[in-house]
Amino acid sequence: MKIASVIVDVPSRQTDRPFDYIIPEQWEDILKPGMRVTVPFGPRRLQGFVVGIKSQSEVERLKPIEAVLDVTPVLNEELLELGKYLTETTLCFAISAYQAMLPAAMKAKYEKEIHLIREEYRPLLPQEIQALFAGRSAIAWKEVEQAKLWRTVQKAIQQGYLEVVYQIKEKAGKKVVKHIQLALPPQQIRQAIEAMPARAVKQKQVLTFLLSKNEAVPMPELIEQTSASYASVKSLVEKGLVVEKEIEVYRDPYEHRTFAKTKPLPLTVEQEKALSAIVKRVRANEHRVFLLYGVTGSGKTEVYMQAMEEVLRQGKEAIVLVPEISLTPQMVERFKGRFGSQVAVLHSGLSVGEKYDEWRKIHRKEVRLVVGARSAIFAPFENLGMIIIDEEHEASYKQEENPRYHARDVAIYRARLHGCPVVLGSATPSLETFARAKKGVYELLTLPKRISDNGMPDVHIVDMREELRSGNRSMFSRMLFEKLKERLHKGEQSVLFLNRRGYSTFVMCRDCGHVIRCPHCDISLTYHRAGQRLKCHYCGHEEPIMYRCPSCGSEHIRFFGTGTQKVEEELTKLLPEARVIRMDVDTTSRKGAHEQLLSKFGEGKADILLGTQMIAKGLDFPNVTLVGVLAADTMLHLPDFRASEKTFQLLTQVSGRAGRHELPGEVVIQSYTPEHYSIALAAKHDYDAFYQREMMLRKMYGYPPFYYLTLITVSHQEITKAAAVTEKIAAYLRAQLSKEAIILGPVASPIARLHDRYRYQCMIKYKREANMTSALKTIIDRYQHDAAQGDLSITIDTNPYMMM
Repeated sequence: MKIASVIVDVPSRQTDRPFDYIIPEQWEDILKPGMRVTVPFGPRRLQGFVVGIKSQSEVERLKPIEAVLDVTPVLNEELLELGKYLTETTLCFAISAYQAMLPAAMKAKYEKEIHLIREEYRPLLPQEIQALFAGRSAIAWKEVEQAKLWRTVQKAIQQGYLEVVYQIKEKAGKKVVKHIQLALPPQQIRQAIEAMPARAVKQKQVLTFLLSKNEAVPMPELIEQTSASYASVKSLVEKGLVVEKEIEVYRDPYEHRTFAKTKPLPLTVEQEKALSAIVKRVRANEHRVFLLYGVTGSGKTEVYMQAMEEVLRQGKEAIVLVPEISLTPQMVERFKGRFGSQVAVLHSGLSVGEKYDEWRKIHRKEVRLVVGARSAIFAPFENLGMIIIDEEHEASYKQEENPRYHARDVAIYRARLHGCPVVLGSATPSLETFARAKKGVYELLTLPKRISDNGMPDVHIVDMREELRSGNRSMFSRMLFEKLKERLHKGEQSVLFLNRRGYSTFVMCRDCGHVIRCPHCDISLTYHRAGQRLKCHYCGHEEPIMYRCPSCGSEHIRFFGTGTQKVEEELTKLLPEARVIRMDVDTTSRKGAHEQLLSKFGEGKADILLGTQMIAKGLDFPNVTLVGVLAADTMLHLPDFRASEKTFQLLTQVSGRAGRHELPGEVVIQSYTPEHYSIALAAKHDYDAFYQREMMLRKMYGYPPFYYLTLITVSHQEITKAAAVTEKIAAYLRAQLSKEAIILGPVASPIARLHDRYRYQCMIKYKREANMTSALKTIIDRYQHDAAQGDLSITIDTNPYMMM
């Protein structure tokens, strides 16, 4: 007898361990670790992952597995191990770790059905339930809810006439297309055509077309090419001349696009040096982490691509991670152009089905390269030769819900197992990464110069306080406005950057000072001109714009702050001849919108591209010679120790969009705090000076990379409960950890209420704490009962990037 250890699909502390099930005889040789199965669990049927197979169990009465959902394991041995690593480092449940590695389409969807136990019970059911079951032996629970017959059905279940059955369904299936194929040899088909009556013109055309093809043809193509109807094809099926069969096809997000083939470009001396260091490790199957530190426009992507060519020559596979927002069509085009159909692309712009198909191409070993956002790090490759993380400093590589992993840590863990290099690339590396490179933990490779001889763009900082004093109340400084006009005149393009969507950032009454806030969150509402709505960007609450103050009844309502919609409106007033494209979450929410807007700009159909941070990275347009940053301070004053670092990185990245080719570039940065070192040094493109200054401050105040951080956030509908629980947690940690650990809090979170829940937090700074993991696990165990009831929520982030 063989026994399978299964992790079931119930994310809770009590069920976060393997449960044993008997493997029925017919599956004994088929079932392997990493496959998904359906198992009985209490009264329910659940999906689960097989994590091990053994010959005996300590449990006496075991239930058998009910169904096997996969033919081959969906998680290989390495990914099962990776799941254990994630549960240890991020303190998540095993089921959450395994599900994070698979496309959403494969997550189970449980549908509740009510079944009639035996046919002879039908007349015993109340009339209204008999009517629901008319001619059927099972109905969906939704139908019971719609008919509002819960009590009656519950009673019938207690009487033993009906039972609840949980059906497990996948969110998206394989896509199949009906194909038509000849059923007889060509000679017999020709005879059949001759024997057909003269009026069967379409049927003859269909058979003649299929003879010319000599293979199965998709039904839509057949109908289009022959102008025949479905009825003509159907009658040929009935006559036994053709057969219908369903053939699985991939949903290809790029099927209507052709990618021009590109060849490797000649490298500069610095690029050559960096490439040979990486290739040496690839050939030696040696694990090493490289930091490729190169200014914007220094040709990092070309180094990645030539290194990947070496990986493919060795018969191995590679993963390239790019931040979600810079996974632009341009990036995809570069990789598809060089590597063709060997590339799978994974990002959030794809539909559930498209992601599932791209994942299956990887799983079936039909592709050897993956270009994708954060979750592509879990691509089920078995022979990895290299992992590349472009723009490694990007915060979007950190997942903000369970499992709270950082893609960089997962990449290094996987690369160590495969004995292959990891390349982290950035013009503005995160302080933690650069510090490791300086200490020799990572190997530093530098590209100090741009490929074009223009050098870095000239940067001008404009003090907006001076503009205001000299009577300019517009959102554009005189310098930026003049330079925009100049570019329009020359026929060159400009990029304007503002990290705020919407029309204005808050709405205030000028008489009593009342600010209109979200009723569910402790945050002001943003005015959106389209649809005249006020929106909360955290919980999605919306309400119509008010023309009277709800507090004092005054009509003096004023919109403060500037959003992208307002800038767009102002531009059309000041420069009516300019063609403007706005790119933010509101204009790119439709599928494919991102791509359409960028292609339009790339084709020169607009003069100014205005956007939020989605335009800051990875864009490469030869005609862009001016970049304007409208408000460089938006992130600087947030309660986040990385605020200066994020500001420096963003300004450097945005500036990097100007003058990347033949034409020289200029950058105008508008700021109310131009003297701040992160703005002043970004203008000089001086990362090294910024690194020295920021490291000094981090050391002084005890932040990474000098200390590790863990952030515990507690939320509850009642403020007193949230505060009391956080207080107890902080006291417990003070007792458990050493005197060296610094415990800050409890304190209300910067956004103290979200979705009608009050939030408190406590932060731990430490260097080495042997008890840390066990203390945090104890906290989770202690409050799991309250958390299971949904009243209390405790989140523990062992590497926080979001302090809000």
